Amino acid sequence: MANLIRSARSSSDWTLYDLLAYNITVVPLAPEQFFPQNPGPLLEALDPSLLNSSLDDNNFSDPNISDAIFEYLGYLGLATDPTQECSMDTFARETLHILGFNKRLLLTMHHSIPLFICGNVHQVAQTDVCLLDLQSTVLLVLQGDKSAFNECEPEPGVIAGAIAAYQNNNQRRLLRALPPLDAMTIPCITMVGTRPTFYLVPVTKALSTAVETGQYPETQTTVMQCVTSLRDNHSLSEGMETPEYRRIAFERFLAFKALAKEHWQTFIV
Repeated sequence: MANLIRSARSSSDWTLYDLLAYNITVVPLAPEQFFPQNPGPLLEALDPSLLNSSLDDNNFSDPNISDAIFEYLGYLGLATDPTQECSMDTFARETLHILGFNKRLLLTMHHSIPLFICGNVHQVAQTDVCLLDLQSTVLLVLQGDKSAFNECEPEPGVIAGAIAAYQNNNQRRLLRALPPLDAMTIPCITMVGTRPTFYLVPVTKALSTAVETGQYPETQTTVMQCVTSLRDNHSLSEGMETPEYRRIAFERFLAFKALAKEHWQTFIV
């Protein structure tokens, strides 16, 4: 693997080849392994209509549905069209918003993070959704599936985004006269249609330096992954437009919010 060619590619151009080139492996885990602690009931504080409403006209005309939930369900409906890239990104952002990820934080769309790679300082990690604090520290990266638009699958790109986030966050620390950190675990999410997958990407100084210089790192980086699935015979095209799947996805989002916060609190100032 050390002989693989490494080039200065933006995150949107990363493929599984780049993960091999930088000694990165992705390990899928069951939810009970990925989320080590039982967070207790997570959905009780949510409006039942957010969890149980279908996308038919009867629900949209129900006067008991709040304006916020009406709007969210509308975004969900738009996101089911795989040809609407902007709608998919907007739905991802609105999902994090309605579940409270941005409490005293900032949710941005299409946020560019400089990516220092192979001696080139002009590449970027173009995120679809990004969670920032007021000092522009990157706390969470979300990447959607753009395969319908002739772009790469989201998993390699979101990992490249995590590496760029590590570089960005240490640059922000230096600007504030704080020492850079040797490691950060960057929480990440990919969305394929309306189906989320969750990641914890441990980025070390050694990995970042290898990417910056186009070298093969001796130590392997292991990324933890948790796919959201409903059942063994669940249609791969069926997502959060199905209330049963939405409830499971929301439980995972809320559990991930707590888990992500534990990680970003180690590098947020």
